[in-house]
Amino acid sequence: MHVKFWFTLLVLFILTSYPYLNNMSVMKSVTKIITGHKQLEGGGFQVRRPLGGAIQYWDPLLLLDHFGPVVHKPGEAVGAPDHPHRGFETVTYIVDGAWDHHDSRGNKGHLRAGWVQWMTAGSGLVHAEMPSKEIMKNGGLLEGFQLWVNLPQAQKMCPPRYQDTPADKIPVVEEPNVRVKVIAGEYKKQKAFIETRTPILYLDVWLNSGRGEFDVEVAPGFNMMTYCYRGNGKIQGADVVLGQAVFMDEAGDVIRLLAKDGEARFLLIGGKPFGEPIQRHGPIVMTTSEEINEAFMDYRQGKFGDIAGSEERYSETKKALETQKKNKFSY
Repeated sequence: MHVKFWFTLLVLFILTSYPYLNNMSVMKSVTKIITGHKQLEGGGFQVRRPLGGAIQYWDPLLLLDHFGPVVHKPGEAVGAPDHPHRGFETVTYIVDGAWDHHDSRGNKGHLRAGWVQWMTAGSGLVHAEMPSKEIMKNGGLLEGFQLWVNLPQAQKMCPPRYQDTPADKIPVVEEPNVRVKVIAGEYKKQKAFIETRTPILYLDVWLNSGRGEFDVEVAPGFNMMTYCYRGNGKIQGADVVLGQAVFMDEAGDVIRLLAKDGEARFLLIGGKPFGEPIQRHGPIVMTTSEEINEAFMDYRQGKFGDIAGSEERYSETKKALETQKKNKFSY
């Protein structure tokens, strides 16, 4: 009788505690740590690429490029002249400087420091990303990121869409020794202004070493990456420096950050994986090789459209590269 009583009590305790136990936060595990390799992109500007190289795909994330920080003299700045996209989304986040965007659907954007452009390429378009006329003429500081987010097969041929978002529209959560910019998704009940077609989280975190360990809760079932682009610190207890990214799979829901020696800045990016096959060839990302071939055929036949002034943009790029060579510019 005594044993039965205590056994019954134990069962009742477990049953009443289950909701709490089931909702306990679990630290996400580190799968890989990657140092972004440097390469030339677009018309010839240098990027660090922590995703899209050693790790080709972190479902649903396809690529992350970090360009700059770099200070150009007058006439040196280079961008990415006219090129096509189909089947995914590009996300441009400007940290410093200004960029001009044009596309074959007639859209134009002038992105300044703190702005984000979420471009859904969908069924296909041609676009150009160039430093602003002011920076191309007078020089200046440039830094930013471009993220590629895959689209599920059912949405790959959706209509293209632009979301040019000024800095003052992007929510920021302030806490002691920490500042979190909510580019996509939600943090501390603060929802992003930008709409996404699939569940995505994109945070820019400023963290001061005076804060100590800082935990960020993320949605369960998300593949995540965290990229250090200022200072140095720890991600999930692993030491990281500028240019390094930590990758974490779907398990767990907490990412722990620590800044060392002052301030560090991190990008936290992730999404719910689709689990679908992908085929990618340069700026086209589809699910089958037949779809890739069809996309390039459509592009060659002019179905993606074109943008007025393409020859001028290629000429400006060539001239800027010549100016760099003359000035003995190097990254």
